[in-house]
Amino acid sequence: MSTEPTPRLVLASASPRRLDLLRQIGVVPDAVDPADIDESPLPRELPPQHALRLAGEKAAAVAARHPGAFVLAADTVVACGRRILPKAEEEKQARACLGLLSGRRHRVFGGVVLLSPVGEGEAPRRSERLVRTDVTFKSLSHEETASYLASGEWQGKAGGYAIQGRAAAHVRWIGGSYSNVVGLPLFEVAALLRGVGFPLP
Repeated sequence: MSTEPTPRLVLASASPRRLDLLRQIGVVPDAVDPADIDESPLPRELPPQHALRLAGEKAAAVAARHPGAFVLAADTVVACGRRILPKAEEEKQARACLGLLSGRRHRVFGGVVLLSPVGEGEAPRRSERLVRTDVTFKSLSHEETASYLASGEWQGKAGGYAIQGRAAAHVRWIGGSYSNVVGLPLFEVAALLRGVGFPLP
C-alpha cells in the first residue's frame, strides 16, 4: 500500500461552476484561490490566444502563493468571429451580446493550464489545452430576450448567458464539449491531471 501523500491541488478560480464541475468527476481541490488579474484583451489578440493567455496568467499568479502544489486555472471566452464578447456586468452589455448571438453560430474557447511542482528553485512544469465548442442560438424574439434579461442569469457570464440555465432553451445546436461552455472542459482537464500523474478517482 502506497504511503505517498496525495499531492495538493489548488483551483485558481472564483467560479463556483468550475468547482462544481471538478467535483462532478470526483476531483475536490485542497484550496480555491482566485487570481486577481487584468482580463482585458490585448490589441489584436484573437479569442483562442486570449483564453489561453489568461489561463496561464491566472495559474502563474496563484502558483506563486502555493509552492509545491498543482495549480489548475481556466478561462472561458465567447467569440463572434474575431470579436471577444465581454463578461456581462450590466444589462445593456448582456442585451448587446444576445443580439449578436441570436440566430447565429458562435464559438466558445476554453483555455486550461495546469502547473505541476518540480524541484526546488525550478519553474513549475506547464501543461495546457485549448478547447473549442461551437454553439448556435435560435433567433430570439424581443419577448425572449426581455425574459432572459429579467432572469439575471447573464450577470458575470461570458457572452451574457449561462448554458446550464434558462439559456439552454435557446441553444439549437452544440458541437463539442458542453462542460467547456459551462466553464471547464472536463475530458481535457482529466487528461491533463492523468498526464502529470495526479491521482483521479
